[in-house]
Amino acid sequence: MVIELPDELVQLQRAAHAARREATTDAYGPEGWEPWLDAVDAVHVAVTKYAKESGQSREVETP
Repeated sequence: MVIELPDELVQLQRAAHAARREATTDAYGPEGWEPWLDAVDAVHVAVTKYAKESGQSREVETP
């Protein structure tokens, strides 16, 4: 089953992936990982909101 997701969710997920790539290239430290963790939180909030508004399960996040 193909799920059509809003472009906003796709862009948020891409930003989270980019932030993770950046976090893993720098020396380990909380300040280096914070942007990635913030981006992941934004994705989770947006997916939860989308699922609730569209009447779908939050599993829309799973491919």
